[in-house]
Amino acid sequence: MTTRVTASQAEDRSVAQEAREGILTIAGDLPLQFGGTLGDVKVAWRLTGARSGDTPIVAALGGISASRVVFSEANAGQQGWWNGVVGPGCPVDSNRFAILGFDFLGASGDSTGPMAGDSRFPSISAFDQAEILHRLIAHLGAKRLHAIVGASYGGMVALAFAERYPDEVGHIVSISAADHTHPMATAWRSVQRAIVRHAASRGEGAEGLKLARALAMATYRSPAEFAARFGGPPTKTDSGFRFPVESYLFARGDAYAQRYIPEAFVCLSESIDLHFVEPAKIRVPTTLIGVLEDQLVPIADMRSLRDRVAARCRLTELSSVYGHDAFLKEVEAMRPVLAEALSGGPEP
Repeated sequence: MTTRVTASQAEDRSVAQEAREGILTIAGDLPLQFGGTLGDVKVAWRLTGARSGDTPIVAALGGISASRVVFSEANAGQQGWWNGVVGPGCPVDSNRFAILGFDFLGASGDSTGPMAGDSRFPSISAFDQAEILHRLIAHLGAKRLHAIVGASYGGMVALAFAERYPDEVGHIVSISAADHTHPMATAWRSVQRAIVRHAASRGEGAEGLKLARALAMATYRSPAEFAARFGGPPTKTDSGFRFPVESYLFARGDAYAQRYIPEAFVCLSESIDLHFVEPAKIRVPTTLIGVLEDQLVPIADMRSLRDRVAARCRLTELSSVYGHDAFLKEVEAMRPVLAEALSGGPEP
């Protein structure tokens, strides 16, 4: 059983914390990897951690739904997306580090992204997100990051940043993110994007996003978890039978569609499938965490990445019924791995 550290438990071990946030405006045109530009890009960021001018900075980046609010802060009134993993006394400890988060380009947050109903937003790559992070480091007056801890899409951004800006980060951690996407994962996401686009063309983008997210949820977790949770009988309704897993998936899809923009989902879903870095160009010490039950990022792809990274690199393999979502759940399993990475390991 995994022991979880909640935000309220962690607060008792907290030192004085300071939060700063703002909007960085990048004047002029920002060239994009896959063509075109974006003008006067705005980047919403948040820096939270111990109050000290020389506190090392760790960027914490998550999936396409993550935001600049990485962990829940006392009296801040905002819910963090990586509670238990990041925060006071957590594996990524804000008592020791200043935690940097930003809203991804093309997402539903306060950074530049598509408007609801507008499908003309350009394609975005993980390298474009890395460029945003590069500009943000300079804006904050920092010379380099102590580390980037990235999971899922955030891991892709960490790998892209390490390839392009190796002198600006001391260590990267990539959780459930390899150097390229697997065709089976692209197959699932392609169907999700087609659902959203079709629904949006009929003026029903939110309904399409609900269905797409429901399908996505079936890929995030493992068959073992679904067997344990949803093996009960269906319920008879006026329109037919409703299965326990069906109720779960559509409830999660409905909740997601209330908070996110369909076109932003399409943009970042595509960005995942466009991801490609060259491991031989990554010369930053690297820690990888892969999950044996991950349906989206097969462990074979993580092993292959480990063997081709130019810098010293260690892969930790976890077994978890949470599959791709293990980075949100398996706090104690990741704790020693993250502690070693953030202390400068692994050794050659």
